[in-house]
Amino acid sequence: MTDGASKDLGALRARIDSIDDSLLKLVSERAGIAQQVGRAKNGEKIYRPEREAQIIRRLRETNPGPLSGDTIERLIREIMSACRALEETTRIAYLGPAGTFSQQAVHKHFGHEVEALAEADIDACFQAVETGRAEFAVVPVENSTEGAVGRTLDLVVASPLKICGEVMLPIHQMLMRKRSGLDGAGLDGIARVYGHAQSLAQCQQWLARHLPNAERISVVSNSDGARRAAAEPDAATLGSKTAAELYDLVVVEARIEDEASNTTRFLVLGRTDSAPSGRDKTSLVMSVKNQPGAVVKLLQPLADAGISMSKLESRPARLDHVGLGNWGYLFFVVCEGHREDASLAAALAEIESRAAFLKVLGSYPAAS
Repeated sequence: MTDGASKDLGALRARIDSIDDSLLKLVSERAGIAQQVGRAKNGEKIYRPEREAQIIRRLRETNPGPLSGDTIERLIREIMSACRALEETTRIAYLGPAGTFSQQAVHKHFGHEVEALAEADIDACFQAVETGRAEFAVVPVENSTEGAVGRTLDLVVASPLKICGEVMLPIHQMLMRKRSGLDGAGLDGIARVYGHAQSLAQCQQWLARHLPNAERISVVSNSDGARRAAAEPDAATLGSKTAAELYDLVVVEARIEDEASNTTRFLVLGRTDSAPSGRDKTSLVMSVKNQPGAVVKLLQPLADAGISMSKLESRPARLDHVGLGNWGYLFFVVCEGHREDASLAAALAEIESRAAFLKVLGSYPAAS
């Protein structure tokens, strides 16, 4: 390196140091103001999903680069998480154990300065919030490859909890197994592949091509599969890179999901939903009596108001209080807008007059 190049590099590093000092000062100033806001709230809830969504959207829209919008969002969410933690510890229940995609969804939405509570199943996630052991729960509701998570839909109908947020998490499935020697391990000798039922389904074509004779064993979570694979030399498991690190497994093949755009949508559940953020969704569940054209008539108020639906899912009614009996169906709808918007409020009132059963599951900021 020439003397001129060395001086230029030194000058650039000095500028970076100066910027880092400014960043530290500004982040500390922000944290101090956040504390003042917390005191001014006088006991009101610290986490405001609509406010955080507005901040993130504004910064993504004004981001000059070269960092991506996703990177900017990740950075600001961690700063907001740290500022929230100065006021209180936020407890978030998720489908455990540690290392699941659900845990990743928690950290993507709330940052790392929270207390993440690993629960045994989706039912326990709901119960943790309902009993006050956690403030929020993050649960999977649908996958772009395999569709709806039925247990979540069943529980959200009966639960008093409200949807106050959503998380879109790209899902990259890794095949991993117990480390064997210095070079790790390959596909040879794999007799069993563990994985959550959704993960196994998301990778079925790859598994059929590369491990056609391996038994596929469904487990309660991919982390449970990782725990088992860590003790069995002839087994492998599906899951995240985080799970591989937690259980000291080697990644044999990365990104083996059949669809490159494989994404899971998670719901954030709390005791109340969100105030309007300016770009929201509302989730509903409803039913009609079995009559010709009843479903079309039920949904017509949304069309008349020009309100777009992004989701329509039917599911057998499993709850006695719905009063539909055998062969009754519930219809889950996700539409644009907030329940307090005048047009949507009017449409909901008209739907209620036509429906045998209607429940607004929550209004919440649309995920980036």
